[in-house]
Amino acid sequence: MELFDVYPLYEVTPVAAKGIEVVDDKGEKYLDFYGGHAVISIGHSHPHYIKRIQDQLHKIGFYSNSVKNPIQIELADKLGALSGCSDYNLFLCNSGAEANENALKMASFHTGKAKVIAFKNSFHGRTSAAVAVTDNPKINAPINKQQEVTFVALNDFDAFAKAIATNDHCGVIIEAIQGVGGLDEPTSEFYQFVAQKCKQHQAVLIADEVQSGFGRSGKFFGFQHHGIQPDIISIAKGMGNGFPVGGILIHEHIKASFGLLGTTFGGNHLACAATLAVLEVLEKEKLIENAASLGVYFADKADGIENVKRVKGRGLMLGLEFDFDVADLRKRLIFNQHMFTGGAKDKHVLRILPALNVTKNKIDMFFNALKAELE
Repeated sequence: MELFDVYPLYEVTPVAAKGIEVVDDKGEKYLDFYGGHAVISIGHSHPHYIKRIQDQLHKIGFYSNSVKNPIQIELADKLGALSGCSDYNLFLCNSGAEANENALKMASFHTGKAKVIAFKNSFHGRTSAAVAVTDNPKINAPINKQQEVTFVALNDFDAFAKAIATNDHCGVIIEAIQGVGGLDEPTSEFYQFVAQKCKQHQAVLIADEVQSGFGRSGKFFGFQHHGIQPDIISIAKGMGNGFPVGGILIHEHIKASFGLLGTTFGGNHLACAATLAVLEVLEKEKLIENAASLGVYFADKADGIENVKRVKGRGLMLGLEFDFDVADLRKRLIFNQHMFTGGAKDKHVLRILPALNVTKNKIDMFFNALKAELE
């Protein structure tokens, strides 16, 4: 049997990693400024993370959600306190796509409606409803296109107002920072306008924080930069630092009932241990504050590079915009400079998503390497 060939692969085979350093099968070392799509939040192989999972594995690794699991309650308490979202209820699943799928399902249950408003250049996942609200026809199969989705441009007040005024949308799904799309953001005025219109038209506001959550933007959640309160918040990626875990925070005004949502693996003991380890490290090492300050440092360093048109994003969810396609630059950074970076739907944007415990010294090394490849 061979692998189903859907990924274009770089000729690099990582076999070990620690912090933001990755080692391949030939012993070559690389600096990881991408974190596997923003998944690595507290660094590869963090000792507290390893110990938390090992300790849990020696007790119990899995049982279904048909029995009590106190570690889920511990996680909900810790997450509510650290995020400032204690007035939400937690449902755990396994990935960002599954989180958004459940968020959209809850919006439809809650309102009795089916249509969704999403934004151009959005990315919310590859499963049924999640991919339908993703602005990329290439990855939408005919079965996904049965979903009724209205796409409007980010920060287009008139288009959004016109769309939601039809009163036939169950919800609105929005990223605080568009990750795959290329690091574009809603303005605070627009995000607040969206929140206000959702309340007015009784649509559920879903904040997709799959990539921007868990401190990456310099606040626990990206929407917290804008002074709004979503009805549902979707989470994943940096939540587990590599362990497959996702979830949604559902505001307490939306009531639960038995059978409304369900999952086999979601919220298993190991997933909860991994997420608790991430939360504990974020708090103890003040990594959210580090993300905020290093985002400013990164932007200052980028000012000195002539080829950079602008810096996009916040915290350590960043993009460098150039006036050329960055695909070849990414390859040269990997093979000449031994540094991983990311691309975006916008081919001119180089994505930078390091672990939140990255240091100024490592950022200096990145810019030295970038300058060498741009000369």
